[in-house]
Amino acid sequence: MSREILLLVDALAREKNVDKVTVFAALEQALASATKKRFHDDVEVRVAIDPATGDYKSFRRWQVVADEAIETPARQIALSEAQKLNSDIKLEEYVEEPLEPVEFGRIGAQAAKQVILQKIRDAEREQILNDFLARNEHLVTGVIKRMERGNAIVESGRLEAVLPRDQMIPKENLRVGDRARACLWKIDRASRGPQLMLSRTTPEFLVRLFELEVPELEDGLLEIKSAARDPGSRAKIAVQSKDRRIDPIGTCVGMRGSRVQAVTSELAGERIDIILWAEDPAQFVVNALAPAEVSKIKVDEEARSMDIVVDEENLAQAIGRTGQNVRLASELTGWKLNIMTMEESTKKSEEEAVRVRTLFMEKLDVDDEVADILVQEGFNTLEEVAYVPLGEMMEIESFDEATVNELRSRARNALLTQAIVTEERVEHDIEDLMKVEGMDNDTARLLAAKGIGTQNALADFATDDLVEVTGLDEERAKELIMAARAPWFAETNA
Repeated sequence: MSREILLLVDALAREKNVDKVTVFAALEQALASATKKRFHDDVEVRVAIDPATGDYKSFRRWQVVADEAIETPARQIALSEAQKLNSDIKLEEYVEEPLEPVEFGRIGAQAAKQVILQKIRDAEREQILNDFLARNEHLVTGVIKRMERGNAIVESGRLEAVLPRDQMIPKENLRVGDRARACLWKIDRASRGPQLMLSRTTPEFLVRLFELEVPELEDGLLEIKSAARDPGSRAKIAVQSKDRRIDPIGTCVGMRGSRVQAVTSELAGERIDIILWAEDPAQFVVNALAPAEVSKIKVDEEARSMDIVVDEENLAQAIGRTGQNVRLASELTGWKLNIMTMEESTKKSEEEAVRVRTLFMEKLDVDDEVADILVQEGFNTLEEVAYVPLGEMMEIESFDEATVNELRSRARNALLTQAIVTEERVEHDIEDLMKVEGMDNDTARLLAAKGIGTQNALADFATDDLVEVTGLDEERAKELIMAARAPWFAETNA
C-alpha cells in the first residue's frame, strides 16, 4: 500500500506539473477527511505521510486553550488538563492521540480524488498568479470568457481575472468575446474563483494607459504626479517634466492629439485635461481649475483647504457641470476647494473678522480699537499673538513695547486657562469612557479630545464615522462601539 501511495503521488505530480509536497499535502487532507468520518463529533485529525516510504500515521488532536476559553470540547483541551500530560505544553499548541489509520483502499475513491485534484488546482492557480505578479505587470489584456451576475470573467493566457460590474466604465456594454483591457485593482486570495480583481475606473488605469502611449513616461523624462477621474465623462492628470527641454503637456497630447486620443478611445470617450504640476499648492490649484480664471486664493494649511475667488462670469466654469470641475481639481491636488465669488469672499472675510475681533476682546480683555488693529495686521488666533516673533509685533506702529509684551502675556495666560479647562474636561470624560470594556487610557484620551466624552456618545457612532473622526482602524472602532452599546442590550434583555 505504501508503494501504491508513492506511485500515485509521482504520477499526479508529473501529470499536473506541481511539486510532490503539494500532492502529499492533498493526500494527507483526503486521508484525514476519511478518518474524521469515524467520529460523530467535529474532531480534528492529522495525517502524516512519510515521503520516503509512503507509510502514514493518523492522530486525533486537541488545541490547548485557557481553562475558561473552551468552546468546542471535541477540538479543544484546557491548559490545566494538557499540562497533566505534558508539563511543558503551552497555549495554542496541540495534544495528539494516535489513531488506527484507515485503509487507503477503503477511502471513498471519488472523495479522495476530488480533494487531491482541488488541492492541485489551487496550487496551479497560485503558481499562475505568482508568475503574473513576478512580471510586475499592471495592465491585463484579455478576452471576456463569460459573464457572471454582471461581472466579466477575463481570460488572459492561462490567467483568469474578474472585472466587477462596478469597476466598468458607466454605460459601456462589454460582451462575451470582446477584448478588454483593465488594470490590476486588488488580489482576493480568499476567492474560490479567479483571484485577480480588475478595474477600468480607477485613476491608476488612466495613468497606465498614458504610460503605454507616452514613451517619455517610461524613460523617466516625464512623471504623472496625480490623476483624478469621473469615469466615462472627464479626467485630469498632473504632469511634470524632468527635462526642461520637454513640454510635458504637448508630449502627452502628442502630434495632432494622437496620444491623448488613443487613451480617450480606450476610456469610452472620457475627456482628459492635462495639467502642469506645480510644487506650490496654490499654483497647482490654479492650474487644475483651468480654463477658469482665478482672482484670489486664501490658503488654510491646517484644514488643508483653499477659498478660491473667481469673477461671476467664471463661476460656472470653475465649478463645472454638477460640480465636476472643482471635484476633480480637489481630488487631483489633495486640497478641499471652496469656490466663491468676490462678493461671497468679502462677506466671509467680514464675518471672520468680526469673529476674531470678538475673540480678542473677550480673551485679551482689550477694547475694540486694539482688537481691530490686531485683525488688520493679520492676526487670527491667540497662538499667533502669544508666539509670533517679538520683532514682528514691534513693527506695528500703533503698539509700543509695553503694549506688545502685555498682549503676548495675556494671550499666553488665556491659552493656559483654555488648556487647563480642556484637560479637566478630558479627565472627566475619560472617567466615563473607561467604563467601556476593552477601553485603554490612550484611546479614551483620543476620543475625549475629539469631543466623544461619554459611553453613550461613543455608542451612538457608526463604525465608518468613528474611523473618520479618530483615525482608529475599523476593527478596533467596531469593537469599542459594540462594547459601549452593551448596556443597551442588557436593558432590552432585562
